[in-house]
Amino acid sequence: MKKIVTFGEVMMRLSPPGFERFTQTTTLNIAFGGTEANVAVSLAHFGYEAAHVTLFPDHPLGHSAVSYLRQFGVDTRHIRYGEGRLGLYFLETGAASRASQIVYDRADSAFMRMQADEFDWETILQGADWFHWTGITPALSQGAADCLLAAIQTANQLGVPVSGDPVYRSNLWQYGKHPQEIIPALTEGCTLVLGNAGLFAHLYDIHESDNEASAQALRQRFPNVRYVTDTRREQLSASHNRLSAWLYDKERAYHSRTYDIQPIVDRIGTGDAYMAGLIYGLLTYADPQQALEFGVAASVLKHTILGDANIASVSEVNTLVQGDTSGKLKR
Repeated sequence: MKKIVTFGEVMMRLSPPGFERFTQTTTLNIAFGGTEANVAVSLAHFGYEAAHVTLFPDHPLGHSAVSYLRQFGVDTRHIRYGEGRLGLYFLETGAASRASQIVYDRADSAFMRMQADEFDWETILQGADWFHWTGITPALSQGAADCLLAAIQTANQLGVPVSGDPVYRSNLWQYGKHPQEIIPALTEGCTLVLGNAGLFAHLYDIHESDNEASAQALRQRFPNVRYVTDTRREQLSASHNRLSAWLYDKERAYHSRTYDIQPIVDRIGTGDAYMAGLIYGLLTYADPQQALEFGVAASVLKHTILGDANIASVSEVNTLVQGDTSGKLKR
């Protein structure tokens, strides 16, 4: 069984029921989510041994978040507790021409207070087959950034492949550093990087005319990078999107089929579902095209599932890969 390790903050998600607005609801549904933890939950459903590493406040809400991860089969033995609060985010789900909105309340969370030596990465990563991170973690605090760098360097020493999703969210970088000072050193240790020409221009000062040229330039700058990938989304409305993806390796470019997704039940976590599906595909199939198609199909299914994480099975994803989009009732 493959072992996957992910690292990042988990927050409580509070949402009005259905499509109610913040201003009209009197009830908020509780769930938990975090982009890296979403990847772990998805991979656990694919049958992998998935461990998530994070830091929670030592009170009932922190322990509830741990229970949430456990119920989906995620290994929580390396989770630590510390001072601070549990980060929150509030989601109002849009429909048709009304966009969804998210309000974050995560300042001074326990995760943001972590120190560089918070975790014993050599022990955590022993026997691992993959490590995954995103750009949210180094944006939160210097301690989180330093801790992540230590994890990536340890993974490199142990020969563990590393995937990075260096997503940039400008409102998170509040501790005095710019992403251009932090993200490149993290990318140096990556096997797989998620991003496109626009993101690479901003983070790495790589200015190319298209995604393929940007991917080639990224690999030249960071020789450890084997794969570069991203999704393509056409948003016709909040309820109707078209989705495909591309993957570049050292030999060629791969492009997936395009899916028409309507109606969308929950778009949150669909990028994480793609990353989890692609990781599974690359570890399972010899053909990168097959891995890419599995990743896109996993993301498409996540659009139909409430909550942050994709809880689709391998057989469900493969059914979609094989072209069955009917949603026919199974008995």
